[in-house]
Amino acid sequence: MRLSAALLGAAMIAGTAGPSFAQSGEVNIYSYREPGLIQPLLDKFSASTGVKATVLYAGDGLLERVAAEGELSPVDVVLTVDIGNLVGARTQGLTQPITTPALTERLSPEFRDAEGHWAALSLRARVFYVSKDRVDATALTYEDIAKPEWKGRLCTRPGDHAYNIGLVANRLAAWDEDRTRTWLTAVRDNLSAPPAGNDRAQVKAILEGSCDLAIANTYYMGLMLTNEAEPEQKDWAASARIVYPDAEADGTQVNAAGAFIAKYAPNAENANRLVEFLLSDEAQQLYADANYEYPAVTSVKPAELTQSWGLLNPSKVSLTTTADFRDEAAALIDELKFNEGAQN
Repeated sequence: MRLSAALLGAAMIAGTAGPSFAQSGEVNIYSYREPGLIQPLLDKFSASTGVKATVLYAGDGLLERVAAEGELSPVDVVLTVDIGNLVGARTQGLTQPITTPALTERLSPEFRDAEGHWAALSLRARVFYVSKDRVDATALTYEDIAKPEWKGRLCTRPGDHAYNIGLVANRLAAWDEDRTRTWLTAVRDNLSAPPAGNDRAQVKAILEGSCDLAIANTYYMGLMLTNEAEPEQKDWAASARIVYPDAEADGTQVNAAGAFIAKYAPNAENANRLVEFLLSDEAQQLYADANYEYPAVTSVKPAELTQSWGLLNPSKVSLTTTADFRDEAAALIDELKFNEGAQN
């Protein structure tokens, strides 16, 4: 009765019937992450444990779906991206503590909830892509890109995107409001054009000569360099190299993809087994090699291509602390009219 009602509710929310879930010997997953990345991991998990992994993929709306389903939800584990979603899920009361010892044995405190309500599974750093032809610098700080010599040379996607909100939130946590406002104002006024497009578009702009430094996530470099379907992206990536901001000081801002166990998970034991597997060396390596992200378990090495971009020194500001400043960051971005571009 519980499962049938949950699926009826899910169908009403989604507009179509969801997958057929069963409770015995299974774990039910909602995933923001695409099948090509997640399915090989789930296949390995099922092969090693005998637990059937049933997954529903969606680009957005999964947290709302879990909330709407309530106690009748069939979901055990939610795989999501962005620390805002992970912390937000706990704030909304959608989570329960992860109980597998792997959580504390495998993850550093800054990459998990203090009470076990979520776990980071992989990290993505927000870095500087600089033109190989027009930028000689091999080390840069966040404050460097606010200097006058970068006037008209910066590009990034819109400021109100989750990636940039995370970056500004990290600066608010590391600095203070006044210092961050001064910095972000100068960065805005150094933009070559009003922010538009996605991270890959910013790297394309470097090749085209529209800007000399783009703010983007590291893993896009790997995805572009290996993109056989759209080989022109290889040229975009080849025009730039990565510089990790503040690499020799307080560290580079990172965000996370992660997991939480749903509050009303019908298969909580299997949910914990899945989280334990996703924190194993095998799964962490698969994650790293498939998507060029950094393993959340820091004893596991990134993919060889990722390592070629340099050593990541993650920001000393924890993911949870960064999340605490996200609302303030979004308000500051809006206040400064960042998306309108340079104002002087």
